Amino acid sequence: MLRGRALHGARAGAGALKTASPHFGPDGRFRNPWPGREPHGIRDVIRMLGEQLSGARAPNPARGSLPTAEPAISSPRGTAGRATATWVGHSTVLLQMGALNILTDPIWSERASPVQWMGPRRVMPPAVAFEALPPIDLVLVSHSHYDHLDRSTVRRLARAHPEARWIVPARLGKYLKGWRVGNVTELDWWERAEVAGAMVTATPACHFSARRMGDRNRTLWCGYAIEHAGRRAWFAGDTAYHPEFTEISRRCGPFDLAMIPVGAYDPRWFMRVVHVDPAEAVRLYQDLVSAHPAAAGPLMLAIHWGTFRLTSEPMDEPPRRTRECWKAAGLQDDRLWTARFGETGPW
Repeated sequence: MLRGRALHGARAGAGALKTASPHFGPDGRFRNPWPGREPHGIRDVIRMLGEQLSGARAPNPARGSLPTAEPAISSPRGTAGRATATWVGHSTVLLQMGALNILTDPIWSERASPVQWMGPRRVMPPAVAFEALPPIDLVLVSHSHYDHLDRSTVRRLARAHPEARWIVPARLGKYLKGWRVGNVTELDWWERAEVAGAMVTATPACHFSARRMGDRNRTLWCGYAIEHAGRRAWFAGDTAYHPEFTEISRRCGPFDLAMIPVGAYDPRWFMRVVHVDPAEAVRLYQDLVSAHPAAAGPLMLAIHWGTFRLTSEPMDEPPRRTRECWKAAGLQDDRLWTARFGETGPW
């Protein structure tokens, strides 16, 4: 189990890590510190792509055909004592914690790609119009992949919400600085930053980073715990199953809301070291709960499905399988939220 020191400062830009981290190697690259969690290399990537091209992938649903709801956003801000979440799509969630407005992994572009003429295209459009966003105070970015860090969206947000504070994993800040984001804080795992009365903690995740040739694992990946006005939320980011979820909840919980990915998991031989599947998402949730057995379990919002075709499983399968696993585990029905695109819910 990771026992890194929880630091109460934050680095304002790229630089040397403050502590010797078990997830940072002597080669200057980050790594997953748990055995058997090394992402696949280029040969396996080619094999996986070949399987998909040979027909081992379910067809896309018709564009815009998955269930939607009308967002119920409090604008410009929410009220004291009330917390809501609005699922925009994929890993983009608008959190309103009292008067604080937070975005996770924002992407409003048509494609999750370095270019907009090729690459994974949206099956579902953003369920909240960009112009309908309330004033954004805080943006959380989990890692560098194109479906989580979108340059066009970052630039639009930087122009429209120049006062927003951006929190990113270690060594990712240089990208945002280059895209004219003025207020960026980098965090290593277990480091914390205070923003407008909220405490944000970067939490361990099992994944990898890559954005261009030669930068694989040069920047960190993480999730985030957010505490504000007596409420606690956790955003998992992108992650495979790992041993630290109970410790995350012990240090930063108990949580009221847990935003957990449930999609992009097949073929399992390839994806298991970077993404949980529905069964593992439910197991992950149970780990969170186990740290605080006397507390009510958090509401789980299922994210990271139905938006971009990234993997082989049917795009509408993840919420169905998640509900089946949830029921098999004997968990309370009202603690699982498989939201419609754009749906707003209290927590």
